[in-house]
Amino acid sequence: MSINSTLKKEGIKVVNKLNTLEVNRIASNISEKICSAFPEHSINQSDLFISIARLNMYIAEIPASDLAVAKYFYKNNSIYFSKDMDLENLNTLAVHECIHFMQEIKGKNGKLLRLGLYNLENRHNSGMALNEAAVQLMASIATNSAIDNVKYYNMDISTESPLFYPIQTTLIKQMIYFTGSYPLFHSTFCSNDVFKNTFIAKSSLKAYSDIIYNLDLLVDYETQLNNASYELSTSSEETSLNKVKKLNSKISALKEIILKKTLETQNIIIKNCFTSEYNLIRNLEDIKEFQVKLYNFKHLLISNENYNFFDTFYSEMISKLDEKREYIDKYGIVNNFNIETNISIIEEETYGFKFFKKLFEKIKLLFEEKIRQKNLD
Repeated sequence: MSINSTLKKEGIKVVNKLNTLEVNRIASNISEKICSAFPEHSINQSDLFISIARLNMYIAEIPASDLAVAKYFYKNNSIYFSKDMDLENLNTLAVHECIHFMQEIKGKNGKLLRLGLYNLENRHNSGMALNEAAVQLMASIATNSAIDNVKYYNMDISTESPLFYPIQTTLIKQMIYFTGSYPLFHSTFCSNDVFKNTFIAKSSLKAYSDIIYNLDLLVDYETQLNNASYELSTSSEETSLNKVKKLNSKISALKEIILKKTLETQNIIIKNCFTSEYNLIRNLEDIKEFQVKLYNFKHLLISNENYNFFDTFYSEMISKLDEKREYIDKYGIVNNFNIETNISIIEEETYGFKFFKKLFEKIKLLFEEKIRQKNLD
């Protein structure tokens, strides 16, 4: 599909092209924001400015049903800004689209292969929502967006991005509560699997896969909901009562589905990540740190008047901590020998990596053999 066909399909109409001075001002603004917000990633501000300044930038009419006020198209390296957008005070979506430009990886034929956390080459073609949430979270950080307490679909959410991907950005903040933010930002910028492997090490492959799948579903459900809401809001007096009832029914059903799927995803994060950390507890200090971390997670919760999973899980884990504390008091430090978990976040399988992995495996076998012999004795 040609770029003109794509623009037409999305209802985007070009008004005018920005001149060099305007493009440079935007490139300077955005490169400064990104580099200041993420200094640990050693992004060269001058190089980033030059790259962004080479983009084609246009003012365009973007459909009212589309909440986006800026869109990047990789096929022609162009960004289209809504004519209603204040270019002197760029919002998160302008930064969002420039991060997309930074993270894209193309093949020799110009085909898009990967966009940050979204790997278009994998069999399931999943991860789009995870990447969008990560980019929006980073754009919110870069623009110093304040945390806002909002209510969506009967859920209470605290987010820096109340208008764009509020659910997804909140869930991804729950994920980096366990991994730290560096792996996420690194993989978002560099389009690799460091964050994926780190989160899997902190939970499980199934948990990661389920979360990614659910995030994609949530975006799809929200798109359906936005379309239905827009259709209802633009209905006229001639619209049949039956159609209005169907639209209202569809909107209510989608809101309920979104609520259930969101809380289900949150529960997957809570259960898998805290269980994994619990299994690594070795001593009384670990117990104390775990208890504090478990308690502080409540500040990241997406809540609902009928939601009680975390309270129940919290009580169960406190009981388990008491049992582990008694065990440590009686038998001493717990030996957790799980080297594979610790090294799974390493990205490249270099010769040195393979050598040490084999060495660790041999050490692990020797360790298990000693424990077995001790038990036999």
